[in-house]
Amino acid sequence: MDVHLDVPTTDYAGRVEVLEGPTGRRVRSEADKARIAAESLMPGVQVAAIARKHGVTRWQVYDWRRRLRQGRLALPESMAPMFAPLMVDEPSAPQRTMRPSKSTPAKVEIVIDDIVIRTAIDLEHLPQVIRGVRTSR
Repeated sequence: MDVHLDVPTTDYAGRVEVLEGPTGRRVRSEADKARIAAESLMPGVQVAAIARKHGVTRWQVYDWRRRLRQGRLALPESMAPMFAPLMVDEPSAPQRTMRPSKSTPAKVEIVIDDIVIRTAIDLEHLPQVIRGVRTSR
């Protein structure tokens, strides 16, 4: 049996993984590809780091991510997205609904420094506009 290493053997080679088969290539299952692609989509993760970690090229990871987005790779159940439960509080007091005003509109001119705003407003809403202008200054 011939042994071929990608690194010089003069120093300690560390961990050596033996790949079997006619080509010596690693064959990954679809689940492994989906898991690696999903891991690379996590926030703050770099594709190159994930590729190094799993012994693949980053272009393989990019290809698996594209296939995952297209639905051609199935995401393992352990990596399936989880959603936070929706919590809705009941309003403590009934909210006022805005109903059409029956009053006549008044023409208003608001001057703040060099800005002039001219508009028409219902008299019922005028106190709210005045309070808003006063608090903005």
